Amino acid sequence: MQINLESLALRYQNGEVFVLDQQLLPLEEKWLACHTIDDMCDMIKALKVRGAPLIGIAAVFSLMQFVEQGATVAEVKAAAIKLVATRPTAVNLKNYMDTILQQLTTDPDVVLQIGQALFHEDVELCENIANHGANLISGDATIMTYCNTGSLATAGVGTALGVIKRAYLQQNVKHVYACETRPLLQGGRLTAWELSKANIPHTLICDNMAAMVMAQGKINGILVGADRIAKNGDTANKIGTYSLAVLAKHHGIPFYVVAPYTTLDPKCASGKEIEIELRNADEVKGALGKITWAPTQSEVYNPSFDVTPAELISGFILDVGVFAPKYLSECGALC
Repeated sequence: MQINLESLALRYQNGEVFVLDQQLLPLEEKWLACHTIDDMCDMIKALKVRGAPLIGIAAVFSLMQFVEQGATVAEVKAAAIKLVATRPTAVNLKNYMDTILQQLTTDPDVVLQIGQALFHEDVELCENIANHGANLISGDATIMTYCNTGSLATAGVGTALGVIKRAYLQQNVKHVYACETRPLLQGGRLTAWELSKANIPHTLICDNMAAMVMAQGKINGILVGADRIAKNGDTANKIGTYSLAVLAKHHGIPFYVVAPYTTLDPKCASGKEIEIELRNADEVKGALGKITWAPTQSEVYNPSFDVTPAELISGFILDVGVFAPKYLSECGALC
């Protein structure tokens, strides 16, 4: 069976998996070959592939490759469990692995069919999200966004950044403020790169400049992604999202979370139950291993995500529509 699937940052070509190394962007566009499950685990942990939806699809591609290499049902099941452990906060990965495990019985080739379906579904989900979200934006809006939520984070056009791109094409977004997103600078390295590729006017700011920009009246709305949305609407996203939500509330700026149904977790009652991944101290003490600016003996706290309470969220832009937090359960995926 010849299978060829391709997105901006991920490729599956006849049993071979390739990942665009997002740690090297924007200075270098280098594709890495993934040969084994361990290779993919390492790439996910190192954020060479990142973004909640794309992590899930990348893990699926790795299982597809494993099957084409001759893996048994038992080996595929063990590999799926191993992949889930790489990033505990982002729920898309777990959801995709659960989907495969539920349908994997006696024939490992079923993974190939499921994997293709999940890839195409994510592309379609992104399109639906972009259309629903773009309908919310009118006039010459200036939007602030955080981390990276575009085609580098999904198989399709993206979530929050996908909405921004679509609204820009409809001439309803005139400018974007991208927060750099400390400590790994996904906003500066990745979102600014995608905005540049799309020729969308934008300004990059340090995270601690967001309040001032809001106070100056420059922002009409804030769109962010999500790594896990609890049943009550509490949302885990890249560390710093909670701060933006508090600032948006103070300044009276609409704050929207943008995500596909695969990011919803009906088994998680609230944000208190979301496991927050802690990462290496070196990420805070320096920049991508190239510059160090803190004493080696300094203690570091480096949570990769924070949780934004539902009451700070104006609405959720999902693939099935736009919902206020109190109506989130009516979207169908959290019931």
